Amino acid sequence: MAQRSSRKRGRRRQPATAPVATAPRPRQDEPANAPAPAAAPPGRSEARNAAVRATLTPLEPGERPWSLKIAVLIAALIGAGDLMTVLVAGEFKVGGARAGAGGVILFSVLMLVCAVGMWQKRYWAVLGFQAILAFVILFFSLLGLRAANLLAVVASVLVVGGGGWLFYKLVRILSRIQMPKYPGG
Repeated sequence: MAQRSSRKRGRRRQPATAPVATAPRPRQDEPANAPAPAAAPPGRSEARNAAVRATLTPLEPGERPWSLKIAVLIAALIGAGDLMTVLVAGEFKVGGARAGAGGVILFSVLMLVCAVGMWQKRYWAVLGFQAILAFVILFFSLLGLRAANLLAVVASVLVVGGGGWLFYKLVRILSRIQMPKYPGG
């Protein structure tokens, strides 16, 4: 045993070296001298983005596209409907389970604030509504996987399809709403 420990003490650790970069190996179905695939031109996507941006015009002071009006209507109806249900009935049931009044009131106020902000064409309101819409789409797509009857499947498809379409339409509106310009930026 003493011999073993003396051997271990006698060994010196080799300093760690950086790995050496090697050329990638050719695939089995590719000859070794085949030319490397050509990369996309560096400015191609930037040019396409610039062309799309050139077609966008900022929203006029009184202009409200119909998809923005639909989003405002949906947010106002959900916010007011949930709030009235809690205030009148005193409780809110979702799928037979009772939801907490505080959470429902908070969500209702959030939806009403989004509706007012979108009507005033505020960037943060449209972006916030899109975030909520994305969660609703995800939630209903997962509910659609567990659907027990045809009505649940149809409702899930309608919410996911309609919500996805509205999300897509709001992206262009969001690009037309001017971001606030800050004095320092």
